[in-house]
Amino acid sequence: MSRTTAEKRREFGRLHEGGCFVLPNPWDVGSAVLLAHLGFKALASTSAGMAWSLGRLDGGAALDEVLVHLDSLARATDLPLNADFENGFADDPAGVAANVALALDTGIAGLSVEDCAGPAAGLYDFTLAVERVTAAREAIDAAAPGAVLTARSEGFIRGRPDLDETIRRLQAFAAAGADCLYAPGLRQEEQIRAVVAAVAPKPVNVLSPGLPVASLAALGVRRISVGGALAAAAYGEALHAAREMADQGTFSTLARAASGRELSPVFAQSRSGAG
Repeated sequence: MSRTTAEKRREFGRLHEGGCFVLPNPWDVGSAVLLAHLGFKALASTSAGMAWSLGRLDGGAALDEVLVHLDSLARATDLPLNADFENGFADDPAGVAANVALALDTGIAGLSVEDCAGPAAGLYDFTLAVERVTAAREAIDAAAPGAVLTARSEGFIRGRPDLDETIRRLQAFAAAGADCLYAPGLRQEEQIRAVVAAVAPKPVNVLSPGLPVASLAALGVRRISVGGALAAAAYGEALHAAREMADQGTFSTLARAASGRELSPVFAQSRSGAG
């Protein structure tokens, strides 16, 4: 089966209509193929994971590099792909709209736009933040009406853990046309429940706080992502194994590595290998 972009977008939209699903974050084509093999329903890119794969800090990838990355991930599997599109790679609404249009051309099924200028920057002014979501909405409606727009409020991971302000922003983003709302960094059940209630009936994404899927579903969460955690886990294993080799001259950590027998079936039928 090979789904068209339009089919992927329809499927991604359908996933947001009810229930709760996990949206894991591959950082390259190989990890995307592996996650698709495991039966997940959709995937999402990770800005941190991609940047690490280039040897850079989160936020260190340029727009043209991200577009190539999204294109490769979108083509790698038949699953819908949501793009971690950071701040839209622009501060002004017109720039956000233009860049969102470019992202949609890669074949993604949806994208998220943050209300923060970057990992070391503060939140955008409230009015500007809303205008940026409006611009992204208009770009999607003009180029790809079926794509899902997720609006993110970054306060809890950018030094402004103010629940009331986060809810104010998410409600305004919902009114501006966001299909899904996301405030990474919420850890407490009461916080998550409050956000879900505040933007209902629109769906909410959470960055996994360690709670089981069943518990998050019971709180009303529709979508669960893990950000750069899978990439960090992979790099962590490589770091521990390499450190053991460098420091001790031993190789016991490699015993945890996946075998070729495990990996070969995953990659044997990979769409990415055909081109």
